[in-house]
Amino acid sequence: MNILLILNDPPYGTERSYNGLRLALGLVKQPGVELRLFLMADAVGCAHRGQTCPEGFYNLERMVRGVASRGAPVGACGTCMDARGLTDEALIEGVHRSSIAELTDWTLWADKVISF
Repeated sequence: MNILLILNDPPYGTERSYNGLRLALGLVKQPGVELRLFLMADAVGCAHRGQTCPEGFYNLERMVRGVASRGAPVGACGTCMDARGLTDEALIEGVHRSSIAELTDWTLWADKVISF
């Protein structure tokens, strides 16, 4: 099954991106599931390199890295990155600058699309 997960909310301040990434980490471990993760709007900040959080607090950089390290493609909307001053070099390894054109292709590829 092909699943596209789209995150929109900022990395911190709400728990929507956190919960979406919890789901993503569960899905990438399932046999027969191919996952793609797309970050747009404020969610591009989830892939910002060098996040420091208080001990015991979740770290979305680590969570995104965990999804990518299991082979799931992770794209960050380039327009959204530009609007927030986020450069390609600031993205963690395994996340690439993406576009609405790629999101369109991924949407057509997916059996299910989930948005947080």
